[in-house]
Amino acid sequence: MIQATLDDLGTPLAGVTFVVVDLETTGGSSRDCGITEIGAVKVRGGEVLGEFQTLVHPGEPIPAFIQVLTGITDTMVRSAPRIQSALPAFLEFAGDAVLVAHNAGFDISFLKAAAAQTGHRWPGNQVLDTVHLARQLVTRDEVPNHKLSNLAVLFRAQTTPDHRALHDARATVDVLHGLIERVGPLGVHTLEELAAYTSRVTPATRRKRWLADGLPSAPGVYVFKDDRGRVLYVGTSIDIRTRVRSYFTASEKRSRMGEMVRLAASVTPVVCATTLEAEVRELRLIAEHKPRYNRRSTRPERAQWVKLTVEPFPRLSVVQRVRADGARYVGPFHSRVSAESAIAAVHEVLPLRQCTKRLSVSRFSSACALAEMGRCGAPCTGAQSLDSYAAVVEEAVALLAGDGRRVMQALTGRLRALSEQERFEDAGTLRDRVMALVRGVARAQRIEPLARSRELVAARPSIRGGWDLVCVRYGRLAASSHSPRAADPMPYVVALQASAEVVPAGCAPAPAGLPEETDKILRWLESPGVRVVHLDGEWSCPVGGLGAACAELEPLAAARREVAGFVASA
Repeated sequence: MIQATLDDLGTPLAGVTFVVVDLETTGGSSRDCGITEIGAVKVRGGEVLGEFQTLVHPGEPIPAFIQVLTGITDTMVRSAPRIQSALPAFLEFAGDAVLVAHNAGFDISFLKAAAAQTGHRWPGNQVLDTVHLARQLVTRDEVPNHKLSNLAVLFRAQTTPDHRALHDARATVDVLHGLIERVGPLGVHTLEELAAYTSRVTPATRRKRWLADGLPSAPGVYVFKDDRGRVLYVGTSIDIRTRVRSYFTASEKRSRMGEMVRLAASVTPVVCATTLEAEVRELRLIAEHKPRYNRRSTRPERAQWVKLTVEPFPRLSVVQRVRADGARYVGPFHSRVSAESAIAAVHEVLPLRQCTKRLSVSRFSSACALAEMGRCGAPCTGAQSLDSYAAVVEEAVALLAGDGRRVMQALTGRLRALSEQERFEDAGTLRDRVMALVRGVARAQRIEPLARSRELVAARPSIRGGWDLVCVRYGRLAASSHSPRAADPMPYVVALQASAEVVPAGCAPAPAGLPEETDKILRWLESPGVRVVHLDGEWSCPVGGLGAACAELEPLAAARREVAGFVASA
């Protein structure tokens, strides 16, 4: 037996209650004209469940040409209820059914205006327009236009529309059933599919729906490819099949996605054990293929680090890779511009040298412009000794390690001075530099503990029941798994460790994986309910103890505390 997916279940059209409504009015504007008659038919599964009809006193004379058109006269509505009484009766009849009308915009606008006029809340029923559906299913070869009278003849309606509300509603019921019969062979069997079909989706896009056939209703990654196998777009979802099908409906409003769908020839699913694995695999696939229709995470190599060099007179520089050279690194920054902004913030208050040449403790040169401006201690000229420069470097090391209180006090003082001098443009520039520095140091403090951890296994309660399990090595997701509800999770943990990817140690503070991947892992670890099961060779939870409060990942907790203090001081 094949279990139906949530997407397959939908709302079968045979089980949907429709209320087909038609109005007669004193004119064409809902702002200036009133309702003279309401007629409605409630149907489900082709069976009529009830009818509603009432004349309505519009509160104004009915124009002569309207009386001729509808046959409704002032005399007929003289004793009819006002809209204050008629509307609540109709709303009670309609309930939460799907409202159907021919040229629904007209009828619904009058009903909404009446609700606003009488102080009633519009219930927000789903609305289906038969004229819009007919325009997509009935050709001009069959009817000269899509008026109700012509469609009633085409679908052999039992009632002839004659501009009386109940008669026209009965005719619209037959038209609705005829249109539903036409969309059945096109694979439209649920209310959701019918609503999508009536939206503005091109036939070419709709024909591509077959690409979702056979896709699994499971969490994971989906990869759109063109006819040459080139990756066009990579996405992730908790239900691959449902998400992919949405690209062929009106729910997808991004213009570039419409272009992507036109080029797509296949969709490859990658089922994942957990949502975290799906997010990580998406990042890796985007980084590998750089799909033309993905906008984010396509250039992970642009991540930059700020390095405090190892030499007699260290300086700050921007580099793309972290190396095991004993230097102090901080980052990663999302771009070179943000890394350079962070360095500029440090230079505002610490006279680190900014020249790029390697200096010697015994060979000196002439002072540069920065030294003459007092922005550098000028160790190149011998004016600053190795010991005095080392004191400046210690301040920089403390800052990059997360203790930035003294530097931040100096920077905030500098900001205050600029504001008092009304140098607001300079103050704004400095503020942006300070924030780039704060973000870079904070990110390094979060990532580094995980990047140094040889192995971490953690569990989180799953929305499917049981536990989602992940194994992280040196900041890279090595494996993930799922322990079912009521099962002993420990065998799954042991299997997870045994099958996990072998990850060589990276150069901390840089993780072994993409920095953005490590960010996602950290957000997952910091989410409610996470239990740290195993950390660097030690068990944090006893066997079967996942339901209890387990030991917190202390390096990450310490990093969070340091970051919080640093940001607060900023």
